[in-house]
Amino acid sequence: MTASRTSKHLPPRELSQQNHRRLIGWLGLCLPFLLYVIAGLRPETGLERWTLLGSVSAYYYTGATGIFVGVLFALALFLITYPGYEGAIADRLLGIIAGCAALGVALFPTAAPEPLVEPAWWNPTIRIIHYVSAITLFVSFIAFSIWLFRKSDIPKRRDRPPEKRHRDDVCLACGIVMTICVLWAASAVVTHWPIFWPEAIAIGAFAVSWLTKGEAWVPIVEALPAGKGDGR
Repeated sequence: MTASRTSKHLPPRELSQQNHRRLIGWLGLCLPFLLYVIAGLRPETGLERWTLLGSVSAYYYTGATGIFVGVLFALALFLITYPGYEGAIADRLLGIIAGCAALGVALFPTAAPEPLVEPAWWNPTIRIIHYVSAITLFVSFIAFSIWLFRKSDIPKRRDRPPEKRHRDDVCLACGIVMTICVLWAASAVVTHWPIFWPEAIAIGAFAVSWLTKGEAWVPIVEALPAGKGDGR
């Protein structure tokens, strides 16, 4: 699909698929920002207000827990029901894997940031499940960006429309950024550095790739008054 096609020219299934991608992208893009702001507005006893926690997952224990769990459940729902291209089993399978991993991240929290403590039902096994789920989720996002989003019915890149090549380049860049961020976060096992920023940047790159694939700018352009941006 080229950028010149507007939403009204898309068949219903393709339009639904584009909207699906945009929703996933917008949810991911807003998540780190919302967690920080809501946690700051609803401070937890023992945590200094507006303190940046060591990881995105640590916000499970703050006043932003509803945002953390809610957005992950919404992402899981959209990913599990992501239709992908008709007949493309890989799209559906990877969407289901990513959706289940998002549920794992939400339902099996990491350890609480100091000086907070975990609930009575928490145990170290839950933290392991959380880590495995988070790694699976990010690997799935990387696979979407580098592999599935760049597939085409036109085998040779040079024969593809310029708009498609540009989207492919953005998705590839997002996949590379996510890969670097995952390795950056993994290095914390040795360095013990906070991993909020590599997680947040990786989530942002994931969101950009889905918004790019879903051509999120199309409805914005269509909403502009007639004649704006065309030189008239």
